[in-house]
Amino acid sequence: QVQLVESGGGLVQAGGSLRLSCAASGSGSSINTMGWYRQAPGKQRELVAVMTSTGRISSADSVKGRFTISRDNAKKTVYLQMNSLKPEDTAVYLCFYYDSSSHWGQGTQVTVSS
Repeated sequence: QVQLVESGGGLVQAGGSLRLSCAASGSGSSINTMGWYRQAPGKQRELVAVMTSTGRISSADSVKGRFTISRDNAKKTVYLQMNSLKPEDTAVYLCFYYDSSSHWGQGTQVTVSS
């Protein structure tokens, strides 16, 4: 079983920055994918960015050039540096972990005011 603990959400003005962290613990494999999805009210959950343990990244076009995903494999932690935030980035951001099955964090709220 894998547990995910997220931190770093909050309220920020448009143009500001936030950094999210997600630490995994438990019996997960060292070969995995970690990253972030988000869900805004009334909308479907969508990919933000994920990164494999070998460094391959997939990210949404809407965040490219503004958000940067990174990870520390030794700490089993993934980070999301979010710059130039926009009101449309407002959502609950959910940490995602996949090895042989999917695991989700409880989510952290990111609110961007205009």
